[in-house]
Amino acid sequence: MSSSLVYKIAFSFLRKANADLLRSLPENGVSPEDFFTMDTQELSMVLNLSKGIRFEKSERDDAVGRAVKEIGMMERHGIRPYFILDDDYPVRLSQIPDAPVVLYQLGKTDLDARRIINIVGTRKPTPYGVDFCKRLVEDLAAYFPELVVVSGLAFGIDAAAHSAAISSKLPTVGVVAHGLNMIYPALHRELAKSMINAGGSLVSEYPFGETPYRQRFLERNRVIAALADVTIVAESDIKGGAMSTANTAFSYSRDVLALPGRISDRLSSGCNMLIRKEKAHLVSCAADVVEITGWKPLDLNIDVRQRNLFPELDGDPKLIYETIRYNKEPMQPDQIRARTLIPMPRLMAALGEMEFDGILLRHPGNRYSLS
Repeated sequence: MSSSLVYKIAFSFLRKANADLLRSLPENGVSPEDFFTMDTQELSMVLNLSKGIRFEKSERDDAVGRAVKEIGMMERHGIRPYFILDDDYPVRLSQIPDAPVVLYQLGKTDLDARRIINIVGTRKPTPYGVDFCKRLVEDLAAYFPELVVVSGLAFGIDAAAHSAAISSKLPTVGVVAHGLNMIYPALHRELAKSMINAGGSLVSEYPFGETPYRQRFLERNRVIAALADVTIVAESDIKGGAMSTANTAFSYSRDVLALPGRISDRLSSGCNMLIRKEKAHLVSCAADVVEITGWKPLDLNIDVRQRNLFPELDGDPKLIYETIRYNKEPMQPDQIRARTLIPMPRLMAALGEMEFDGILLRHPGNRYSLS
């Protein structure tokens, strides 16, 4: 067991050892080993610590002892640690001021993959939100097979995002608010296994034995936001974890996208507010993600159906297209109007044009689906 690793892991057991403190160590000529072996008063003087921050020698010794046990658990379970001062620490995560001192990973996903998105949302989604996740990930996978999808392993949109990634053969990362010795919620144990077996991972800033509670879920939201290039909110009330993640991502100057919904839908109120306050771009399909991120799709052999996922539409036709696309069954004009609020004369005119252009198919009973 490397003594260097022991000292690095020991930092994760010291609550006051935050990213700013750790980043100041090299500037002050203090190594991780020096930090744990120096006299308390000398350490405080060298690091110019305020009176309210003091690392007693007994506290540091206890952290070292716990780190030895932690490393034993890590080795038995195949867990990889990333220390904030090491070169292999995830680059996106290192860019935030409150980065975790240590990040633990179960799985082998590349956390520095070229393109990473996170998808978050309510724990009680509607079919609209779940279907959006499925189709969005499926469409992006066709153009970006190296894409990594991050979420929080919670019920609802998180689970839909992880499941969509597995179905689309993309690695997916679950950021959890507890040690990697457990799965919360317990009902997601099989989902977590499937994620890891499909090349995904679970990551956490918490050592073994640490249990989840409210504050930790809020803390883990910043990791979800920071690991990705873009945060996508599928459905959310005005209050909730997804809004916390979105606002945090915005504060990190990361792209935020939100799926709009009807003004009467409570589970779209958060997304609509993000868009209204210009904290998020409107997202309705994979094309919006491509446009906002500036990513260039690979020149792959993609069939015609997949290439038509990016039609050049705007105004009423685009809104109609996305509404029908996220409905499993063909829709009647009245149903489309209820979702889009487009006046019936304009709606019928647009439906006729889209049918003529080969974008829509009209079925018996005056029902429409995508061609």
